[in-house]
Amino acid sequence: MKKHIVCLGDSNTYGYCADPADCADGGRFNEDERWTCLLQRALGEPYLVIEEGLCGRTTVFEDPVEEGMPALPLLYPLLKSHAPVDLLILMLGTNDTKERLGANACAIAKGMARLICKARTVDCWGAKEPNILLVAPPAIGEGVTHCPVAEEMGAGAVEKSRQIPGWYRAVAEDTGAAFYDANELGDVFNRVDFMHLTRQGHSKLAKALGALVPELLG
Repeated sequence: MKKHIVCLGDSNTYGYCADPADCADGGRFNEDERWTCLLQRALGEPYLVIEEGLCGRTTVFEDPVEEGMPALPLLYPLLKSHAPVDLLILMLGTNDTKERLGANACAIAKGMARLICKARTVDCWGAKEPNILLVAPPAIGEGVTHCPVAEEMGAGAVEKSRQIPGWYRAVAEDTGAAFYDANELGDVFNRVDFMHLTRQGHSKLAKALGALVPELLG
C-alpha cells in the first residue's frame, strides 16, 4: 500500500486563486499548480497525497456566518476514511484571525493544540505512532487592510497572523509534532488579497515539503 499523506487545511490547501491573471482555470489553481498536487508529483508513486482543503476552515472555532468551518468535529471521520494514515499535514490558522471569531494568537494556538491531540487519539495510524506535521501559514500581508476582503478579516488579523508561528512552534514541541514555518518561503502571496498563495508560492511550498516529508516518513 502507498503511504497516505493527509493534507488538512483551508483555502491555501484547496488552492483558491484570488488573482485571475495567475491561474489557468480561474478561482482555483488546477492539478498542475496546487501545492498538494505538486507534492504528489515530487514524492512519486510510493505516496498518496490526499487533499482536504476548505475555504474558510478554522482549527476549532465556529463561524457565526459560515457553516461547518471548524476542523475539529470532522477530524475523526476524515482520518478514519483515509486510514491507514502515515502523515497528517496541518496548515490552518489564517481564518482563525478573523475579527468576528474573537480569538487572539494564543487562543488560535490552543485550538491547534487541541486538534493535534485529537488526531493522535484517532485509530487511523495502523501499527505506527501518530505522525503529524504542523505548518505555520505565512503571515497575512499588510495590503489586506486596503483590499476587498479588509472588512471580512477585520482589525488585528495581520498582527495575529504574525504571532502564530511562534505559538505554533511551541505547540509542536509540546505535542511532539514536527514543525515547518512557511514564512521561510519569503514573499508568496498575491497582490489582490495578500493572503492567498500565488502559483509560484504553491510551487515553493511543494518544494520545501517535498524535501521534508520523506524525512518524516523514514
